[in-house]
This record gives sequence, structure tokens and C-alpha cells, in this order.
Amino acid sequence: MLNPQLLSGQLQEVAGRLACRGFKLDVACIESLEKSRESLQVRTEQLQAECNARSESIDQAMARGEDIAPLMADVERMTSELDSGKNELDGIRAELDSIALTVPNLPDTSVPFRCNEDGSKEVRRWGTPRVFDFEIKDFVALGEFSGGLDIEAATRLSGAQFSLFRGPVARLHRALVQFMINLHTSEHGYEEVCSPYLVKASALQGSGHLPRLEEDLFKIARDGEADLYLIPNAEVSLINIMAGKTVDAKQLPIKFVANTPCFRNVAGTSGRDSRSVNRQHQFEKVAMVQLVEPTKSLEALEDMTACAERVLQALELPYRVSVRCTGDMGFSAIKTFDLEVWVPSQDNYREISSCSSCGDFQARRVQACWRNPETGKVELVHTLTGSGLAVGRTLVAVLENYQEIDGSIRVPMVLKQYMGGVDIIR
Repeated sequence: MLNPQLLSGQLQEVAGRLACRGFKLDVACIESLEKSRESLQVRTEQLQAECNARSESIDQAMARGEDIAPLMADVERMTSELDSGKNELDGIRAELDSIALTVPNLPDTSVPFRCNEDGSKEVRRWGTPRVFDFEIKDFVALGEFSGGLDIEAATRLSGAQFSLFRGPVARLHRALVQFMINLHTSEHGYEEVCSPYLVKASALQGSGHLPRLEEDLFKIARDGEADLYLIPNAEVSLINIMAGKTVDAKQLPIKFVANTPCFRNVAGTSGRDSRSVNRQHQFEKVAMVQLVEPTKSLEALEDMTACAERVLQALELPYRVSVRCTGDMGFSAIKTFDLEVWVPSQDNYREISSCSSCGDFQARRVQACWRNPETGKVELVHTLTGSGLAVGRTLVAVLENYQEIDGSIRVPMVLKQYMGGVDIIR
């Protein structure tokens, strides 16, 4: 969440910066609550001081043998008023905290300004899309032709927006995961994590998913115990590993990577995308998280994006990188790079990864800190999150870009060692 001092001391400036994200901050409500809070704060402090003074007067009066009944009545009255004021003050603070949890992060000044999602700016491209001399098949046709994609079985099992892979396509999916994890751990310095897929609400609040995405999550109610949620991505678990902890500067950066299923109660799709793996209730993603010193946050974002790019380069898949505009950024992000891979059947680039710097936004929620050696003070770290990559979307790109005229699929060179030497899927 944002620094509370920004919402109390720079409210109009914050509202203006949030407006470029398409978010309208209820300034009047916050100002009214802050005014009431300040008034109550002053009054409760005065009452506390008066209670303390009366208590001293009672001790002195008792020592002199005087009647203390009037003084006791005053203390009782003030104590009751003080308790009432504190309860009211707690209520106002809780209301302000509730509002703060719904306020998105402030965009970095380097982010392109646009109030809608149409202003993202392309940064670079890599690779040249393949020119086919035969009719291109989409991944659904390729998967069904090989028998490796069985949407009918998935629908019978679970309903719409689920996929089922079989045989060599399932193995190719697994090979992609193994390749990505090995690359990030052996060459990019990430620590592999195997984390829970079910988390408490507090973990989702810490990562910024609650309260705003309550309806998009799958919740499991439990009698007598806290509800649990299926994770929308591994970021939730990875961010919360460092919740409530303070690390030394020499321990930074901390880099985590994990492959997990992701569960999202997304709205239904229609047309071609109804048979797609791009909008699913369950899919897999290799997630990357970094915790860094605040001054190195944007530098680390470039590094994380490069790690995701190296996956696509090794797979020899053409892609482009764009920086999201202010109106298209995620809730917790201050700056985001999108990677879009070339999808031949659509003659276009489609998103396959997003890498974001979140500043101290998530760290403030989970209280992840570091000790600054220059000042000796405990400060919030900066967090970064990214996909390295979305596995299902990578599978789509491989199937389509490596297809042959007879519907077979060539296996990318870097994946052959994970495919038991298989070099073509027929």
C-alpha cells in the first residue's frame, strides 16, 4: 500500500497521479476522515494528560487527608470519555486503512502517460517471424491432430476453460517448465522454491490481490478455521516468504523462482478464445520475485525482464518488449514491461510475460525490510514480480512456430534433452 503520509500530507498530488491510471481517489472522504482523526487525536491526548494530572492530584489529596470523591468522579468521567474517543479513533483509522488497501500504486515518472490501455510503448524486438509456405494451423488444430490436446476430456472433467494435455504434448509442457527453472536457477541466480498452493487471506492482502480481486479467486471455506484461497500465481507465496523479516544489505538481492499451478475465477470467453489456453481457470506459470535495495529497483526490473527474454531467445521465438502506459499497469506496479511472443495463426504478438517493479508497495503490506548500512535504520525493501514464463502460452508459441506442413511439431533444440531425445512430435 501507499505510504500513509502521502495520503495525509500530499493528498491532492496523489489524486492527480492516480488519475493518470484511470483511478479516482475519493479526496473529500479521506479529507473528512483525516480531519476527524486529527480532532479526535488532539482530544484524546488532552484527556489522557488531564487524567494523568487528576491521578497525581488524587495521590496528593489522599496524603493530605482530603476528600477525594470529587476528584475520583472527574477521573471516572474523563476515563469513560477517553475510552469512547479511543474507540472512535480506532474506527476512523480502520476506515482509512480499508480505503488505503484499495488504492493502487503510483506510476514511475518514466512510464508513458495514458489514461487507457492503448498507450503502451514498444521498446525493442527480437527475432524475425517465420515465413510459412503452407497454410498455418493454430495450436488447437495442431494439438488435436497429434492427440496431445484433449479439450473435450477437460470439459467433461471440469467444464469450460480447462485444458488437458497428453503424450508428447504433455511432455513438452513439462520440458518447458524444467528448462525455465534450470535456466533461472543455474544462470540467473534465482533460488527455486516449492510453495503452498493454498494461502490465507492475509497473504493475498500482502501481495495486493485482496481486497480488490476477491471475486476472481477460488476460496475454500473451513469450519472453525480461517478460509483458504487457491493462489492466482506463485508471487503470493514468494512475496510472503519475507513477511515480517529484516535482512542485511549483503543478503540482497533475494531472488525466488517457482513453478506452480495458478487458479483464477476469470470470466468466460467466446469464439476462438473459448478453446484457448490464454484464459483458463487453471494454468501453470514460472514466477520470478526479487527483493532489492530501493535504489536498485528499476535496474533490477531491467534484469528480470532480460531473464524472461533469454527464455524466448533460447527457444528461438520472435518477440517484442513494451513498457505499459499508466492506464494499463497492474495494481501494485510502478513500472511494467510486457513481453509478447509471435503467434503465427493470429499474425500478431501475444502477451507471454509481464515484469514489474512494485516499489515498497507490497513490502509495506508484508513488512519486508532491510537494514541500511549507511544510516543503520530499518527500511522497506522494493519488490519485483515477473513471469519467466507463462507455460501454457509458451507451449502455444512453440507448437505454432515449430509446425510443419504435415502437422508435426519440431522440438526446439534446447528442449530435446528434456524430451528423451525426441526431436519431432507427430
